[in-house]
Amino acid sequence: MTFTNENIQNEISKILTSCAVDQQIAYRRIINHIDLTTLEGNDNDEKVRKLCHSAYEVENAEKQIPSVAAVCVYPVFVKTARESLAGKNINVAAVAGAFPSGQSPLEVRLAEVRYAVEQGADEIDMVISRGRFLAGERDFLREEVSKHKEACGNAHLKVILETGELLEPNLIYEASMISMEAGADFIKTSTGKIQPAATLEAAYVMLTAIKAYYDKTGKKIGFKPAGGISDPETAVQFWKLVKHINGDEWLNNQLFRYGASRLLNKLVDAVV
Repeated sequence: MTFTNENIQNEISKILTSCAVDQQIAYRRIINHIDLTTLEGNDNDEKVRKLCHSAYEVENAEKQIPSVAAVCVYPVFVKTARESLAGKNINVAAVAGAFPSGQSPLEVRLAEVRYAVEQGADEIDMVISRGRFLAGERDFLREEVSKHKEACGNAHLKVILETGELLEPNLIYEASMISMEAGADFIKTSTGKIQPAATLEAAYVMLTAIKAYYDKTGKKIGFKPAGGISDPETAVQFWKLVKHINGDEWLNNQLFRYGASRLLNKLVDAVV
């Protein structure tokens, strides 16, 4: 499959125009797809506890507002998040494996993944080594994803492509397919640390890859746009792409997440 930027933009325009959704229903449902995240150098236990509190306090039965899907933190805060979310139906995710650069030795990265899982992480968000992929080392991408998946044990693996550095749509498609073949449970656009982060163009390519992989194998792989999705209207555009390309079967938080912490309060405010 070959992509051009013009064709991608034309297809996205058609989808956004033709795909109708109820905005209010979508806002509520998107809340339940958010990975509420803090990944800053000034993170500490108290900040993580407050984030976890926000993750479930947003729930409002009267307004039919659900809790978020997960809280995502650095590995050293997994235990704090796990304790803070005890009894809540909210997963703990950890970025692990030399986030956000992917530029540490593979064994060091895998040790960090195993540590996060031992601390109680339900999900691991790893980042691929874009430099080696762009240098043509396709086998290394396959190896690193496969070994991260093995290190995850029972935890789900979300593979971050950092599409803002891959840029070329055909490379994004290739990295998506290799990652899925090597064991990714999810493929994710971005770390949120590089611009451009989540774009509709990258999402279109990745979702097309997910559909092709499903058609070939029957295996459903999840999708997570992350970074820069800061308003409800933009969030709904990603929702429409998933609905149109992959179908309603993907519109649940087992197969579709948003990495968009700034979005949460705006979605809650938009619910009437």
